[in-house]
Parts: sequence; C-alpha cells; structure tokens
Amino acid sequence: MSESETRAQTVQSELSTEVFDWGSIKWGVSADLFSGAPLTAGEVIINPAKGHEPHTHPNSDEVLYFIDGDGVQTVGDSGEFPVKAGDFVFVPRGTVHSTFNTGWRQLRIIAIYTPGGAEQALREAPDYTVLTPGVPPVWERAR
Repeated sequence: MSESETRAQTVQSELSTEVFDWGSIKWGVSADLFSGAPLTAGEVIINPAKGHEPHTHPNSDEVLYFIDGDGVQTVGDSGEFPVKAGDFVFVPRGTVHSTFNTGWRQLRIIAIYTPGGAEQALREAPDYTVLTPGVPPVWERAR
C-alpha cells in the first residue's frame, strides 16, 4: 500500500496470529495497522478448559463481546459469572480480570482496548509466540 492510500480494512488471512498456551489472538485494528488508530480490536480464541491468569491493563479500558462458546469471567471483586455468545463485558482500566473457557468448543471473543496499546504487554508473556500470516496454530492432543 502506498503512502497516498489509506487502509480501510484488514483481512484475517493477512494478519499474524499471536499464540499462547491458552489460545490465540488476531489483532485487526491497532495503531500498527491503521496510523493514528485510537483503539485496538481483535479476535481472541480461548481453547476448551483453558483461560488466562488474572491481570490488569493499567492504561486501557477493555470491552469484550462474546461471539461463540461458554465461559466464566471475573471483573474486579465480581466473582465468577457465566458468559456466552451475545454477552458484553466492560473492564475498567486497572481492574483485575480473567476469562476461562468452560465449554467443549473454542470460546471466541472480540476484545477492544481503549486507548489502544494494552496488547503490547501480552508480547512479554513467557508463552508468547507470533505466527506469520497464513500459518495456523498447532495445538497438542489431550492425552
């Protein structure tokens, strides 16, 4: 794309995949992809019987929209509450939260950080791997 052209979309097959022990993420909107974008948005996949540790985003609010699957969510001192397709969750910046897949299929979520940038911290995780566009994650078979 030339400097005179403005990007208007991303295509999933052209995005890298960030892989963790619990699942994967494809960021579709970020300042890296759209110059000056004030937020980050992407699809998060959490594999069955997996989840991520409680964590915070000190400088970003987060909105979660659940596309498919079943899970449990925590936000602050809420305790666990069930989440499923069609649910929204708001996580204020600096609030401890976590998501866990309780179902038999992948839990699919659209995650939005505002302002963007909170995704940078994920790249510091010890289980972080990035796959080039078109390379699918390989998951181990449960034994």
